[in-house]
Amino acid sequence: MHRLQSGEAQPAQSTVFAKGPIPMVLFQRSRKPAVVLGLTGLAAAALAGFGTSAAGAAPSAAPPPRPSQAQSKAFAVDSASSLVAGRPSALHASKDDKFTAKSVISDPSGLQYVPYERSYKGLPVIGGDFVVVTDARGAVKSTSVAQTTAVPDLSTSAKVTAAAALKTATKQLKKVDSSTAPTLAVYALNGTPKLAWQSRVSGSKGNEPSSLSVYVDAQSGKVLGTQEHVMAGNGTAAYSGPNPVHLDTTLSGSTYSMKDPNTTNQSCQDAANNTTFSGPDDNWGNGTASNKETGCVDALFTAQTERHMLTDWLGRNGFDGNGGGWPIRVGLDDENAYYDGSQVQVGHNTAGGWIGSMDVVGHELGHGIDDHTPGGISGSGTQEFVADTFGAATEFYSNQGSAYDPPDFYVGEEVNLVGSGPIRNMYNPSAVGDPNCYSSSIPGSEVHAAAGPGDHWFVLLSLGSGGNPNVPTCNSSTVTGLGIQKAIKIMYNAMLMKTSSSSYLKYRTWTLTAAKNLYPGSCTEFNTVKAAWDAVSVPAQSGDPTCTVSGGVTVNNPGNKSATVGTAIASFTLTASGGTAPYTWSATGLPAGITIGSSTGTVSGTPTTAGTYNVTATATASAGGSGSTSFSITVSPVGGGCSSPGQKLGNAGFETGTASPWSASTGVIDNTASQPAHSGTWKAWLDGYGQTHTDTLSQSVTIPAGCAATLTFYLHIDSAETTTTTQYDKLTVKAGSTTLATYSNLNKASGYSLKSFNVSSLAGQTVSISFTGTEDSSLQTSFVIDDTGLNLS
Repeated sequence: MHRLQSGEAQPAQSTVFAKGPIPMVLFQRSRKPAVVLGLTGLAAAALAGFGTSAAGAAPSAAPPPRPSQAQSKAFAVDSASSLVAGRPSALHASKDDKFTAKSVISDPSGLQYVPYERSYKGLPVIGGDFVVVTDARGAVKSTSVAQTTAVPDLSTSAKVTAAAALKTATKQLKKVDSSTAPTLAVYALNGTPKLAWQSRVSGSKGNEPSSLSVYVDAQSGKVLGTQEHVMAGNGTAAYSGPNPVHLDTTLSGSTYSMKDPNTTNQSCQDAANNTTFSGPDDNWGNGTASNKETGCVDALFTAQTERHMLTDWLGRNGFDGNGGGWPIRVGLDDENAYYDGSQVQVGHNTAGGWIGSMDVVGHELGHGIDDHTPGGISGSGTQEFVADTFGAATEFYSNQGSAYDPPDFYVGEEVNLVGSGPIRNMYNPSAVGDPNCYSSSIPGSEVHAAAGPGDHWFVLLSLGSGGNPNVPTCNSSTVTGLGIQKAIKIMYNAMLMKTSSSSYLKYRTWTLTAAKNLYPGSCTEFNTVKAAWDAVSVPAQSGDPTCTVSGGVTVNNPGNKSATVGTAIASFTLTASGGTAPYTWSATGLPAGITIGSSTGTVSGTPTTAGTYNVTATATASAGGSGSTSFSITVSPVGGGCSSPGQKLGNAGFETGTASPWSASTGVIDNTASQPAHSGTWKAWLDGYGQTHTDTLSQSVTIPAGCAATLTFYLHIDSAETTTTTQYDKLTVKAGSTTLATYSNLNKASGYSLKSFNVSSLAGQTVSISFTGTEDSSLQTSFVIDDTGLNLS
């Protein structure tokens, strides 16, 4: 998308700037189509008086020179004033209407746009605005008018109180954080103009932010219309994808801007003048890396992805910990990018492309996170590896496909800064000339090279050693990774212990302490952190904690078993070691008719229902401590088979747009974009109101005798709750009277996850598959369900 700043001439070559507001877009977005007038009546008269050739002029006459921009603006003001003074019919002007011209907006082509606002008896008219368009010499080209009907002789006395109108307005959002006092206006969109109360309510619709102007009929109390001011924009990125990528942008009047409505002080700007990119629509960039606006698409998309990662994975409120961030400025004339405490500057590669990729911008914002945790920016050669961990975590959280910027542990491979590939290789730093292993010389090394041992440690902690690409170790050891989500959680919690004396040696102690604190009762995480530091030669410190778990019990796995309905299984006895004998045995998931001896661990009995059952058996030691193992028991029907195999839920993906044959609370079956469906356009959205609320969804279905049955569905949970310990909002999943699972705000995560339950024990019955979502009095949690299935075999 090509944009210019208001009043600027067409830039040379391919330089791209932000453009000021073009109010015509407001009318294109109104519920009624804009009225575009032909050159008739007063418009034609105006055209005849400005810049047109006299009849009979010699065809060979040279065209007059083009006026300056200041002259063109003056011509436009005069022409528009003359036109409006004549009150042409297309304006739908009433006798009590007054018009106010706003600042003229110039286009490099010479076209001038003169926007007007309207009032009626002193009240603003919503939908009464219009634009007069002229050429460089003031000839009226067209007008664009939102209003379609003149305001009737309207009383400005309201029957509905302001308080009642505000109560109605707040009901338009699931969660309201703030609101403005209602004021009177005339609402002229959607037909006959009416007196209305207008107010702004801010909060959220599910997990999407909202700042909504609400217009309530001042006579009847009904909602006449709404206007969203937080826009979910689209951008065409150079590195991320697939395009268009989603951006949260801001709408002010008729102008969109690349200002994040969810993060204080975060916007994407042209570094040449620190001006936020803006324009008349919500489409950004053209996919070309040398385009500044495209650079901002990549950069802002990264920032918003990283903010979600901080919230979802780390529970952090924004980059500074208080919901804030910093302006990102694309256009630095350097082969580099940086954070300086007040901004992030993004430069270019040797080919002239802006280096706004996810790992680069995520890294720079990582410096800001480091800066806003205790102790400030990490030192002694650790600051760059600390920032690299956040860039990598953001890539893995985004999880883009291989055609775009897929998750990996390279830094800068997409931007190709100097034409030689990634600038850092976290898998194997020595591949780009950085040290893999720590030594006493590291703290005094160049800071980017000094990142090598820390980058290497973080990959070992996340992925482990070996693999493809290969992750070596400095001590020839083998390390089994924890996954990047645990790795960044440990890293971040270590940073919360950081002091101004930070160093690799201190980070070893802090991360060990973090692992021990985060995962009590387990030494797996602690031992992995320790093994990873050992593997990059960071030596043990006197302050390092230790980790031991008393009473540990190991249960030997008996292997998977098979059986037949009505035939006794070959009994088997589980065994355990560790802890203090004797053990008390229990098991979950056993087929109906099968039991486990609580004192013996012997599994025996005669199964009654076909199906595959996932069993978890647990042994608890007499002095405390327990251990478990899992295996499956597959029970086959007698003589073979299910009389009615296949998927049995009706409207399983909710794509009919109605509930039937489900029974659902009002509003549960939903197709709004704020909570996308897993597939198609419709899904079931339970809760998300941020107040005491219960939603239900259920369907009755028959499972024939002799059938194995599996219930599946995709579930997405997001929540404004920040606790990591308390279940405030819950979703209960039941088949008949059997509770299959309970989820809560503690299970919030990005994207959908597949859930599967064996319900074969219900064969021969008609049961209700039900979902019940409950919220407490504040902070929304949304439970979004899609693509359900009850599969019989």
